[in-house]
Amino acid sequence: MKKFVKNYIGKARKVEGLDIIKVNLKIADIVKFAHKYNDEDYISLEIARLQNPDKFGHDYTVYVNRLDDGKVQTPASEAASKKKSRKGEAAAEQTMADAPF
Repeated sequence: MKKFVKNYIGKARKVEGLDIIKVNLKIADIVKFAHKYNDEDYISLEIARLQNPDKFGHDYTVYVNRLDDGKVQTPASEAASKKKSRKGEAAAEQTMADAPF
């Protein structure tokens, strides 16, 4: 079954007194989600209002909606799987270090 996965890449806030939403994003984060359409590179972002502003005054969240059919890992899920494997390796090394022989 295909489903869409939201990859959160930043937050934004409304400029006081204007009808403008100010967004600041790291280029390294958004380049991962570039795609081709008619031989041109695009990045499709979605901006949604937060239910409550966060502690930094951000009113909006920015994300990339990607189709996840279970075959392709998103950059966020790849990072999570790398973290899990590193934790497992560290635990195995600790167990070996604690061995009585």
